[in-house]
Amino acid sequence: MCIFSCYLKLQFIKKKRFILLVLLLTFITSVIGQQRGFRFINKEKNYVDLDFQLINNIIVIPVEINKKKLNFILDTGVNKTIVFSSSKADTISSDIDQKFKLSGLGKGLPIEAIVIKNNTFKIKNLISRNNNVFVVLKDNFDFSSKMGITIHGVIGYDLLKNLILRINFKSKKIRFYKPATFRYKECKKCETFALTIFQKKPYIAASIVLKQNSKKIPVNMLLDSGGSDAIWLFEHSRKDITTPEVYFIDFLGVGLSGTIYGKRSRLFSLTIGRFLFKNPTVSFLDSISSKKARQYNERNGSIGNDILKRFKVWIDYPNKKLTLQKNGSFTTGFNYNMSGIEVVYNGKILVEEASRNYAESFGNTPDPNSARNSVSIITNYVYKFKPSFKINEVLNGSPADIAGVLKGDVIMKINGKAVYNYKLEDIIAKFQEEDQKIIRLTVLRGVNILTINFKLKKII
Repeated sequence: MCIFSCYLKLQFIKKKRFILLVLLLTFITSVIGQQRGFRFINKEKNYVDLDFQLINNIIVIPVEINKKKLNFILDTGVNKTIVFSSSKADTISSDIDQKFKLSGLGKGLPIEAIVIKNNTFKIKNLISRNNNVFVVLKDNFDFSSKMGITIHGVIGYDLLKNLILRINFKSKKIRFYKPATFRYKECKKCETFALTIFQKKPYIAASIVLKQNSKKIPVNMLLDSGGSDAIWLFEHSRKDITTPEVYFIDFLGVGLSGTIYGKRSRLFSLTIGRFLFKNPTVSFLDSISSKKARQYNERNGSIGNDILKRFKVWIDYPNKKLTLQKNGSFTTGFNYNMSGIEVVYNGKILVEEASRNYAESFGNTPDPNSARNSVSIITNYVYKFKPSFKINEVLNGSPADIAGVLKGDVIMKINGKAVYNYKLEDIIAKFQEEDQKIIRLTVLRGVNILTINFKLKKII
């Protein structure tokens, strides 16, 4: 009897020790995990303010990696920090670990990247050490030309996981808070939602109505601050999610795996909590472009910055919360490119500019009131480097295509104004202004200068 009971006691003690060991290891792992990520350098401050650029609905923030200042897209849709070009590998440490294959949206194959360890990230009073960076070996998507400024990479989860941030799209400022000291203020105009974090990406519940008098469909959407559009949906991710009858094929953007195309249309409505959006634009991704994203079976699509920019936004990864407060842009209409062309940055060109100087010349008399005095205008010419832009894509059957615009055309003027006086986002905005607006492009094609006219056409 004693042998059997002693044996049971021994097994119980061993099992208890094993459970304690597992719990201890879990605790240690948790503590180590919490220690990684951004921390405040000045522990007395509870928040850090950061200015950002909003370019084509994309948030661009300054990030230092190993004391090198770089421009990064803030993208809640990525779970790794990525540097786009191998030419920037000298920006980070030389502690190369191994090669990886990275997949994302787009029709192409996965891209090769090397993992470089032990990098230090810094954003003003925030610092994070011992970070991994994935450096893309071959940069086929060239975000910089599509944004009009040099973009070095994308950052998401590594920045957000330990912080609470408030994004003010109107003032173009982000405020980062310490979770331990942050307190939500009472806000009757705000609404807070639960976030589901899956594979280090945030998801939120919403509902859509595809067309008038049809039923409301619940959807699970990626909160995608790296997306410039309002809504992306994956057709047939639910049986009742199908493209509306009126749509057109459009170029939607570039993912890690290449160019993304889809059907652009409009929904009757999108609802997030008590916030209702009427007739928002929506893009239905083709099955090839969205294959990688569909690996999360619960996901039906994405909510991008054309929705988020209509709010003051609090993103709280530590507590898995999202808080929204309407701003003045909430009721602004949802526009899209009605020209059928994609314009990209094409480097800088040397431009001759005239500047006039006024000089007085006097006759023989020193009397300044003498009628013999005259004013002469001296014209000086100065040379400055200015931005250049070209046509990167032309959609078949679009107004620009029918008028004869070709891929590779270098734009010289838009409606008579030199294109170097515009920013890229200004050009894109011109193609979204109003139905039937006349666009007059002066382009350089080879050695020939051509003027091409077309009208913007509203399809959806």
